[in-house]
Amino acid sequence: MMISPHNDKAQHTHISSFWSSPSLNLGLILVIPSVVLLVLVSTLVPHPSTFSPLSSPWKWRYGGHRYSSIFNGSSTDSPFMEAETDKLAPNMSFSDALIDKDVDNVTSTTRVVKRSSKLEMVEAYMARARSSIKEAARVRNLTSIHQDPDYVPHGPIYRNANAFHRSYLEMEKLFKIYVYQEGEPPMFHNGPCKSIYSSEGRFIHEVEKGKFYTTQDPDEALVYFLPFSVAMLVRYLYKSESLKTDAIGRIVIDYIHVISGKYPYWNRSLGADHFMLSCHDWSIRVLCNANTSEGFIPAKDASFPEINLLKGEADIGGLPPSRRSILAFFAGHLHGYIRYLLLNEWKDKNDPDVQVYDQLPKGVSYMSKLKNSRFCLCPSGYEVASPRIVEAIYAECAPVLISDGYVAPFSDVLNWKSFSVQITVKDIPNIKRILMGISQR
Repeated sequence: MMISPHNDKAQHTHISSFWSSPSLNLGLILVIPSVVLLVLVSTLVPHPSTFSPLSSPWKWRYGGHRYSSIFNGSSTDSPFMEAETDKLAPNMSFSDALIDKDVDNVTSTTRVVKRSSKLEMVEAYMARARSSIKEAARVRNLTSIHQDPDYVPHGPIYRNANAFHRSYLEMEKLFKIYVYQEGEPPMFHNGPCKSIYSSEGRFIHEVEKGKFYTTQDPDEALVYFLPFSVAMLVRYLYKSESLKTDAIGRIVIDYIHVISGKYPYWNRSLGADHFMLSCHDWSIRVLCNANTSEGFIPAKDASFPEINLLKGEADIGGLPPSRRSILAFFAGHLHGYIRYLLLNEWKDKNDPDVQVYDQLPKGVSYMSKLKNSRFCLCPSGYEVASPRIVEAIYAECAPVLISDGYVAPFSDVLNWKSFSVQITVKDIPNIKRILMGISQR
């Protein structure tokens, strides 16, 4: 989804403009996940023929074979790029669509109306939202044409600003999350907020505040959140000396048994409209560690940014590029083969342009190095994801992704090649040449 800079130099022409909107950083972390989940639900939740008269004819199979969606092209195509329309009959309202069609024995003067269930009404709303988003996707403007007093997406950082904006507006109108109340802290309804897994805790706490997009009525929900933190499960159940994760699996299975026995929602969709969030690589659906080689499916799952908030708050801002003296910077321990290659190639070169450390010299500030660098190297460690990507964005330093199989956060919405650089592992020795070839503009 991203290409090497020496193959497409045009991707870098708008890098500096991306950093000019500080509010985007907050939206990237708190708002876009909801939009992504709305699109995932509208395209991936199966519609068996027994659901309602509005059930879609497309097929959904769990197991990695194919996820045929409402959109044209391959199964990984984004709704913000191309779309095909599956509309209701012309001039038919959604309430009319729910009228029972079996009225052959009714006289012409009698009107028989089937009372719609909440599920059928939700499906009708989703059909309207899908149609609206697909219609918006046909407009290829870099600036949305929709009116919005709060924010109008614009610029090349979006794959399709118009489709994203329409999806956002539809999300504000109808997206609802139901959070299961079962389970107790510390493993449920709780998560770390000041660690490398801060994304888990922050998301859980924001959702459970209930200010936005949550509902107390599960019949109104479009998605259902399983409120456990994988980081907390690992802390309390993982046996590091044995490397066994059996206990974690058992508690998740037990939790599914509880909610599926108490509520109809899991069994109704076989869990397709349920989601969990994890920054570890032992889960599905919404992942920080979005690795295609380990089962991450872009057509079904959502990639979430990994954030390391040691102090609980982000340090945002930095010098303009013209005043940054370091071309590229990285500091980190030896984790995984990609970092081994990077450190082996650049650590001892003492190059003032490409500064790579396994440990910073005493008295040198990590954040000051980030804020004084034009490009920040973000190699994968043991996992493909790295909190350095978000750290780079906070420091207004163009992130350089060095990984195999990584799907960048919200990549079906954001055009990462417009504000980042991807360097293949085999090009690690050519980092300086590649980055020097990118113009200041």
